[in-house]
Amino acid sequence: MTNQKNDFTSWYIDTIQKADLMDYTPVRGCIAFKPDGFEIWEHIQGEMDRRFKETGHRNAYFPMLIPENFFQKEKDHIEGFSPELPWVTEAAGEKLEERLALRPTSETMIGHLYSDWIKSYRDLPVLINQWANVFRWEKKTLPFIRTSEFLWQEGHTAHADETEAREETMRMLQIYKEVVEDFLAIPVYDGEKTPSERFAGAVDTFSIEAMMKDGKAVQAGTSHYLGTKFAEAFDIKYLNKENKHVYAHTTSWGTSTRLIGSVIMVHGDEQGLVLPPTIAPTQVILIPVGPWKKRPEIIEKLDEIFAALKAKGIRVRLDDSDQSPGYKFNEWELKGVPVRLELGPRDFDNAQILMKARDEADKVTLELDIDAVVATVETELTTMQKRLYDKAKAFREEHSHTDVDTLEQLHQHITEKQAMEEIPGWVLAGWCGDDACEEHVKQETKFTTRNMPFNPPTEKKVCINCGKEAKHTVWFGRAY
Repeated sequence: MTNQKNDFTSWYIDTIQKADLMDYTPVRGCIAFKPDGFEIWEHIQGEMDRRFKETGHRNAYFPMLIPENFFQKEKDHIEGFSPELPWVTEAAGEKLEERLALRPTSETMIGHLYSDWIKSYRDLPVLINQWANVFRWEKKTLPFIRTSEFLWQEGHTAHADETEAREETMRMLQIYKEVVEDFLAIPVYDGEKTPSERFAGAVDTFSIEAMMKDGKAVQAGTSHYLGTKFAEAFDIKYLNKENKHVYAHTTSWGTSTRLIGSVIMVHGDEQGLVLPPTIAPTQVILIPVGPWKKRPEIIEKLDEIFAALKAKGIRVRLDDSDQSPGYKFNEWELKGVPVRLELGPRDFDNAQILMKARDEADKVTLELDIDAVVATVETELTTMQKRLYDKAKAFREEHSHTDVDTLEQLHQHITEKQAMEEIPGWVLAGWCGDDACEEHVKQETKFTTRNMPFNPPTEKKVCINCGKEAKHTVWFGRAY
């Protein structure tokens, strides 16, 4: 495989292909999810869905095709998405009277339907989530991270007033943060997007931002307060308790399969995937070693361990193929399996079994007692999850810089890091609030604003570009 430090993108593509997570298709930017890749998404989806339902949300499904006139109703929305929209113009051999867009997101279709569904304050709040595919014709694609078609969830809610809608917006952002940090072991900075980075048509956009091992940022989830903008565009009115017709306040929020790419880029190493136990399709691999075929009791014991682990809900596999042990070790490490158990004739005779955690260098010798082995594996899966988070957080802290206050210092910082063949990471800097200053930093350095963190490590006093008083403290970094 390509060396991670020499060419991170090539390493990433090598890893996801050799680990058999996906395959390319003839359509540019559209990938096929292979079973392991899709199962990772299923585990993420399952955890998200459970949390959504705990907070009162229900799943529904809306059409993929959206009439062009829907986009025209919300000016900022169409301007934001127009360059990325694929259009259906012909069906059954005949041209359509009106073009239909393949959905980039569903605010317009859902706004149209909510205008019929919501008539009274008794109909509110509406708390709906959709699991679906969406299309954005990206100029530059990268599997899982940025594709022309991708899988995601999009929540769409309607509320009686701004207070309730803003509470919903922040509630869902917090759920995203908890899932990404606790379930995917990826630390994030949560905060508000700058106006230029807002979702098209939103009043306010909030995000969680994650740092990859090459120092680039991935926007791992967003939550939007839409105010009454879409309600006004699609006439989502209701009769309130004072018997007056007023507009509903709406929100939308989403995460996507780019979380799969984020997991790979945050935790992966030179041997391939390193998967958090929570999402690994296979959590434990059992491998017989040595001349095990001459000793049937070895497979019998592994079968017993297999059954005991499976009974505990652990996703376990037994590799009794004819490949050499070394080949198997490398293959399952490449696939990111969290725990490997090895048993050979000598181990069996000594009443022991070897355990190797994917993120640790050394093997551990365990007593060949099934109950003890299962208990140790359960503990290891839990501690590995925490190790991965702690390691990722330490990496992020090491590459999050708070000592850059001017554009000149940022140029110097980038130059010095490149000279030492190190990643520039992110910088925390002040911003005066002028879009021109934000754009100038981007043009000069390719560093974009990630978000204005809720709890910055320090408050910045001056704008990184113009030197005037800073109104905001912002994370800047290069992003996917």
